[in-house]
Amino acid sequence: MDSYPITARSLELFFHVDGVQLERQYKEHLSDYQQWHQKEHAANYVLFSENIGPHMSIDETCVSNGELYTILSNKDAKGGKGCIAAVVLGTKSEDVEAVLDRIAPDIRQKVEEVTMDMANTMRKIIRHSFPKATQVIDRFHIQKLACDAVQEIRINYRWEAIQDETDAMEEAKGKAETYKTEILANGDTRKQLLVRSRYLLFKSADKWTQSQKERAAILFELYPKLKNAYGLSHSLRMIFAKNTVKDVARVALAKWYNKVEEAKLDSFNVIAATLYEHYQEVLNFFNNRATNASAESLNAKIKAFRASLRGVTDIPFFMFRLTKIYA
Repeated sequence: MDSYPITARSLELFFHVDGVQLERQYKEHLSDYQQWHQKEHAANYVLFSENIGPHMSIDETCVSNGELYTILSNKDAKGGKGCIAAVVLGTKSEDVEAVLDRIAPDIRQKVEEVTMDMANTMRKIIRHSFPKATQVIDRFHIQKLACDAVQEIRINYRWEAIQDETDAMEEAKGKAETYKTEILANGDTRKQLLVRSRYLLFKSADKWTQSQKERAAILFELYPKLKNAYGLSHSLRMIFAKNTVKDVARVALAKWYNKVEEAKLDSFNVIAATLYEHYQEVLNFFNNRATNASAESLNAKIKAFRASLRGVTDIPFFMFRLTKIYA
């Protein structure tokens, strides 16, 4: 019973018993929750030092009512039993470090690599708690920044198109004329073009369908700034996808910086500055091509488990059940 995320509702439907009463019986008598040695502090942290390994991930997730917890997980467990090493309430580096300091120094020094997002608090935690570990920033967080920058430009153009159409309709109305909407070569209006281009801007051009190729050609002809932004986002993605040698990737990133300067796009200037600030941690990806995908997968499993329980009211008991499965 402890090894599977059974919910009170599923048991109620299957066995035709009172689910609330059954869950209470499980909590009080059927499980070993009352004797759990981490019960007293489970609302603030749980710790499993035996799950520390050479390759770790650190991330944050929401457990209940928007309350964030920092999760340290073992990548080699591949999201199964033994992956959770620590769950700590909050994201303050001092709080997380205080919990991780409970792990023996010789165990912490065995950690060789930790993947993370771009939060400075995560850098501080790793530097303090795992001084011998290489810090690696997840490539997908970087690529997401570039994709968001492209979408921001598209959305701004869409608002302009809406405003232009509204103004034109008002002008036609004032002149007692019939307003005629501009129809582009593929049958879209400008508003429709900018809405329907959303997904193609996330993909590589070689994965576009024929209609997406036609839409992209019209889009980039009308909005060359958007074409430049898409090109920068795509080239950044290709640096991470195709390069396997760190020094080669370093040169490729330097060339990408030059393209950003030439493009004069504010959003990408911010991304370039962010990359520069985290330059070494970004390049460390090319050592082992490590990502934070396992941590993101664990987050998704935690959210699904939380949803199956229809919310979390008893944090310690939730932590008990969660760690029975993943720790």
